[in-house]
Amino acid sequence: MAERRKAAKTAPRKREQRVEIVGDSARDTRSAARREAILAAALDEFSASGFEATRLDDVAKRAGIAKGTIYLYFRDKETLFQELIREMLTPLVGSIEAMGAADLPLPDIASHIADLFMREVYETRRKDVVRLMISEGRRFPKLAEFYYREVLSRIIAAVRALLNRAAARGEVAPGLVEFPQLIAAPGLMAIIWNGLFERYDPLDVRTMMQTHVELLFGARREP
Repeated sequence: MAERRKAAKTAPRKREQRVEIVGDSARDTRSAARREAILAAALDEFSASGFEATRLDDVAKRAGIAKGTIYLYFRDKETLFQELIREMLTPLVGSIEAMGAADLPLPDIASHIADLFMREVYETRRKDVVRLMISEGRRFPKLAEFYYREVLSRIIAAVRALLNRAAARGEVAPGLVEFPQLIAAPGLMAIIWNGLFERYDPLDVRTMMQTHVELLFGARREP
């Protein structure tokens, strides 16, 4: 009898604990969704107005939240922009680094990187982040330094390692190792050109990327 009474007392506690766990999970989900909504609204505002002219009031209005809510997630506008870079671009850096670790001929890896750029950067809103850095980086050196440290320097290091390995195997001219930026140049060119002149003279970016790979490696791929 005493054992049944003891079990009856402990049962509600188990239910309460389960409700609390479910409640925490729901709060975490809502918090993550709110953070993503803030980042999406920030990208829209930065793209429309530029970094300097964007106000956190406008970001909050677009996200459908109070301005004070932004500060629960981001310290200030600069931190918000930095997190936008980290959220949208650093996963792609990891993909490029992983490709660099694969034991494949450099021309094949370059083709994969070109395809990744098209699918995950140029054909998505990520290109807007890159375009913002091109237009705003000179005026806001802290943002440029963050972008260089978190994104660009890691890409350049991965590409340089690839080129060193490829040069040792005779896949590329040794001089190319000194200028890994040449691998990424068409991507930046495409974003700048079509951002300014697409209505007059649009680039076929995918074909240009393929042509670039062939120009760099085509002759050396022939048997």
